[in-house]
This record gives sequence, C-alpha cells and structure tokens, in this order.
Amino acid sequence: MRMVVLENSPNAKMNKSVLNRFLALPQPEDKVQAMYVWIDGTGEGLRAKTRTLDFIPTSITELPIWNYDGSSTMQSEGVNSDTYLYPVAMYRDPFRLGNNKLVMCDTYKYNKKPTATNHRHSCLEAMQKAADQKPWFGIEQEYTLLDMEGRPFGWPRNGYPGPQGPYYCGVGANKVYGRDIVESHYRACLYAGINISGSNAEVMPSQWEFQVGPCEGISIGDELWMARFILHRVAEEFGVCVTLDPKPMPGDWNGAGAHCNFSTKEMREDNGIIHIENAIDKMSKQHLRHIKAYDPNQGRDNERRLTGRHETSSIHDFSAGVANRGASVRIPRQCAEDKKGYLEDRRPSSNCDPYSVTEALVRTVCLNE
Repeated sequence: MRMVVLENSPNAKMNKSVLNRFLALPQPEDKVQAMYVWIDGTGEGLRAKTRTLDFIPTSITELPIWNYDGSSTMQSEGVNSDTYLYPVAMYRDPFRLGNNKLVMCDTYKYNKKPTATNHRHSCLEAMQKAADQKPWFGIEQEYTLLDMEGRPFGWPRNGYPGPQGPYYCGVGANKVYGRDIVESHYRACLYAGINISGSNAEVMPSQWEFQVGPCEGISIGDELWMARFILHRVAEEFGVCVTLDPKPMPGDWNGAGAHCNFSTKEMREDNGIIHIENAIDKMSKQHLRHIKAYDPNQGRDNERRLTGRHETSSIHDFSAGVANRGASVRIPRQCAEDKKGYLEDRRPSSNCDPYSVTEALVRTVCLNE
C-alpha cells in the first residue's frame, strides 16, 4: 500500500533556507514583534496577527489593547466589526526568537462585554473566588495529525493501517508518524515558557498527546491555548494539519480527549483522599452540566467519543473508580495508595475550551455552585 506524501501541501514545498536568510537579518534593538493570539467565534479556532512595539515588554500590563475585524472571525456584524483584544498572558516567541513575544488575548465586543466564546472572563471570576483552595490542573491534550486531504498522516491512501495495539508509545517507522512535529512542538513550548510536562504517541496511529501542568488557577487555560497555537504553527511548517476532533476516524479507532487532572490543597495533603471522594460525589450530581461544558458544542462532539468503548465512559452515566480508564473519573492507583493526590476527569473532549472545563470543576467542587 502506497503511503500518502505531501505533494498537496504548498508549505512543504517552500524552501525554508530562504526564510532563514531573512530571519537572520539584525532586528533593531528597540523594536519587538508581538503576535497577538485569540480564540475565534467557533470556540475552537485560533487566530493571530502581529504588531511592532517600540519597547521590550516585561509585563502583560505594558501591552496595548488592540482590535480586529470580528466579522471575519464570526464574532461581530460587518456594520459594527471592531472587536477588542485584551492581552492576558505573554510568552517568548519560538519562531521569531530574540525579544519577540506571543501574546494570549481575551476578546471583547464593541460595548466592552465578553464575546460569546470568551469563557476566560467567567473562569477568572471562579478562580479568584477559589484562590485560597489552591486549585491545580494538568491537561492531557490528545490530537491527530492529518495530511492535506484530511486523512491521518502516514495512513495508506487506499486502506488502513493494522489494528490498534502496537502504536501507543511506539517506536519505529512502522509504528509512529510525525515524531518530528512532536519533538519540535515540545522544544518550542519549553522555549516559550509553557509548562509542558510530557508527550507520547497515542493508541491510534498518527495520534499524539502532550501534557500541560501542573498549573494553578487561570494559567492552565492560558498555557494550553498557547500550546495549541504553537502546535498548529509548528505543523504548518511541515505542511501537516492538526485536528482536535474528538473522533477523527469512525469505527474501531480510539477518539481523542483532554483528560483534566485536578486537585485542591486539601486533596494534596495527608488523608486528602477524603476530599477527593467528596469532590467526586459533588461531580456525580452535576454530570449533565459538566458534559455541556466539556466540548464547544454542548456535548454533541463528545457523543461520538464517549461510547463506553475505546477507554471511555458512557456520556449518559457518571462513574468513578481507581485506575479505571473506562470511568468518568479515575483516581490514579498511586493516589489511592498514598491516600492523597488528585483525580482525573476523563470526560473533556480534545476540542474542549480549558477555561470552561476548569471553571465547571471549580464551581462544582470548590464553590459548591
């Protein structure tokens, strides 16, 4: 069977040595390129544009508020299109290097109210209320690499690879596809200052995972969104696409999730297992509310993934267990033995908004709302 090549990718055909020639030009010491990144009206897509600053920013508060055409991102009407960008987090730019920055932004309408897909605004309110409980998060972001035809990268053009089994954490050209992208992304995140904590090949071939965390409070959403942006940007260089679709291939193939590891200060202390179990009890009573918050389409995307098969629970029922990857919420075995630690919510879809996920957890477990 013939493997798909990248003949349809314009980016893969470009000579990167020409780009490097111009990127090597000296940059004026008093000029910085700041790339503003934001979430568009789909709640999943990312957009970005760059402005020149005449100073080197050292704090997010130094960055100017900017705007963009919201009618082109499904966030406003053309007759009133200006939409505001409020900088909320700043990172080193792993593509332009030097003093250049990547800037994560919130989006606001003409009347300075949050856009429909700005879930950070309400998430921040919840995190501030629960700050004394020190909520920590780690999110395991699964994703799938695609060729320009929308087929999983490296899969046979007119067929399928062998059944799942040898691909998870696999090694070898017949087991893993696209490792160059994964390694490049990992290093780019480290350079940027993202708290990326690991990566691995997943169960379906051409499916991968990276982990961000532990992060406290609102920072988990900022860092995961920027890590996603960097992933798309790295893959662009290779002429490969990234999808966060929670079930990219129908049939007997694993879907993709964004498992959320969560703890409070009390859970991490001795006998914290009591607080972990109390949290799970609270979560069991808010299952439908969480399902609606765990993908951008109110649970409809997750319906294709949470079937009770392929290491998932059923979307219709709440369940919990120690070391059980078929449960809604898993208590890692080591945490059960130590009687403290964290819980893993396995329900969030790969295309979830981490602001919505973490807000739901904090409001349910920490704020009893």
